[in-house]
Amino acid sequence: MSNRIFQKVIIYIDGGSRGNPGPAAFAVVFFKEGGVFKKYSQYLGEVTNNEAEYQGLIFALKKAKSLLGKEKIKNIPIEIKSDSELLIKQMRGEYKIKEPKIQTLFLKAWNLKIDFKNLKFSLIARAQNKLADQLVNEVLDGEARSQKLL
Repeated sequence: MSNRIFQKVIIYIDGGSRGNPGPAAFAVVFFKEGGVFKKYSQYLGEVTNNEAEYQGLIFALKKAKSLLGKEKIKNIPIEIKSDSELLIKQMRGEYKIKEPKIQTLFLKAWNLKIDFKNLKFSLIARAQNKLADQLVNEVLDGEARSQKLL
C-alpha cells in the first residue's frame, strides 16, 4: 500500500477558540482510501475562532505539500473539509474578506493553494467534523502543551 499512488486525499480541518478572542487551537486530519493516515493539532494562544480556522488551513496546505510532494499535489484530488462557512466560502471566492487579520491569513492560504491543481473546498456539518473537533478540544483542555504530533 505504501507504494500505491493515492486516489484522493481528504483533509478535515477545525479551529476553535474559548472566548473570541481567547485560548485557541487547530486540528488537521488527513484521510486516504477511507482511513486516517496523519493527525495534527496545535495550541495557538489568544486568537479568534476564525483566525484558528485559517491557521489550520495554512498548516494543512503546508503539511500536504511536504507529505505528498510538489509533483503529487499537482495530480492527486485533494479535498479540504471544514465546518467553517466563513473559511470555505472565502476560499471559494463567495464571501469578501473584511477583517485585516483574516485578509493576511487568507492571502497566505491563497498563495499556498496555487500549487494544488485539483483542490476542492467543502463545507460540512459540525457533526461530520468530530475527530478534528475532538483534537482541538483535547489541545485546549491541556493547553500547557504547546504542540503535539499524533
